[in-house]
Amino acid sequence: QAQAGWLQHDFGHLSVFSKSRWNHWVHKFVIGHLKGAPASWWNHLHFQHHAKPNCFRKDPDVNMHPLFFALGKTLSVELGVQKKKFMPYNHQHKYFFIIGPPALVPLYFQWYVFYFAVQRKQWADLAWMLSFYIRFFLTYLPFLGVKGTLGLHLLVRFIESNWFVWVTQMNHIPMHIDYDKNVDWFSTQLQATCNVRQSLFNDWFSGHLNFQIEHHLFPTMPRHNYWK
Repeated sequence: QAQAGWLQHDFGHLSVFSKSRWNHWVHKFVIGHLKGAPASWWNHLHFQHHAKPNCFRKDPDVNMHPLFFALGKTLSVELGVQKKKFMPYNHQHKYFFIIGPPALVPLYFQWYVFYFAVQRKQWADLAWMLSFYIRFFLTYLPFLGVKGTLGLHLLVRFIESNWFVWVTQMNHIPMHIDYDKNVDWFSTQLQATCNVRQSLFNDWFSGHLNFQIEHHLFPTMPRHNYWK
């Protein structure tokens, strides 16, 4: 599931086929049938992220501030001045691993993707999603039963969620986070991204998103060319 996530990311960025239409078609299959999520939902969120990375209220990936975490120096100081405290932020580096990675995919994404598809009447995406669940349950029900199949699905989502959050946060959250200052596009991308050392494991584990700077500057570039 994690590797299928990096694969759908490639198709979503139109970086596999030369024709955009082919990328869109296969993107719907990979994220819908192989992962059980709508392509329209991913496009909606991810394109906002690339347009304004780490810009508070514009990048959906930093919407966890300030309800759960205090992100960035500027926003943290603002909370201090306003004397607002939703959580014990001085311990956020400890509770991040408890409420962040484990909860995102199995709890939040699991229901929100269906809500998104139905609300926006993305019936084709919904059909692809349902095909994933039908295939999953037909595959494992005969061996594990209802409880076992549901348990397996939850376990897979739990592990995938931790994997996904580690990769997506380590190359953005350490960087500058603030309100949108309408800085030029090139500078905005560089302020919000950092790379993680290249290795065979890191390349595989992160789907080459350890080259986050290159990815944000050249989002349609095939991932195997980032190192060049």
